[in-house]
Amino acid sequence: MAKIEGGTISLGGADITREPSHRKCGAGIAIVPESRRLFTSMTVLENLELGSFLPGAKGARRESLEQVFELFPVVKDKLHARAGSLSGGQQQMVAIGRAIMARPKLLLLDEPSLGLAPLIVLSMFGAIRKINAAGVSVLLVEQNVGMTMDVARRAYVLEEGRIVTQGPTEDLMDKPEIRKAYLGLS
Repeated sequence: MAKIEGGTISLGGADITREPSHRKCGAGIAIVPESRRLFTSMTVLENLELGSFLPGAKGARRESLEQVFELFPVVKDKLHARAGSLSGGQQQMVAIGRAIMARPKLLLLDEPSLGLAPLIVLSMFGAIRKINAAGVSVLLVEQNVGMTMDVARRAYVLEEGRIVTQGPTEDLMDKPEIRKAYLGLS
């Protein structure tokens, strides 16, 4: 874990800055890392079930599985396949599904569209929109600016690790100099 240099992390009004990782998970945070980190020799179902190990999530496992199937219907057909045998897009669906199984309040997504085919990217961002509409806050780190600005309410533009501009997405998209210099849009 990186050293905290300043600031605090609050979730639901509670300061969780110095809490260990398992407590942050228990507080309602789930993460989907850039590399997905599935257990490739385990089945899709086993990977999904790993997301529901906390008591509250375990009790709602069946309901959470149905939510994953609604977001990603193809996952239901692959439940007994080894996770390592799936395509990159299907693996990403399982990784997001595993996080959903934890019933998070906050979902952290790191580059969910990385290396995916354009149609899968569209599907992925549609799922992200549905997850957020269901009441889950989403923090998205993504280089696909166009798709990200379409689903985000607020954006932070980074340059060399520093925030160079921030604000509601509509405000940022209304500024031609920001669109061109930082978002690569004309």
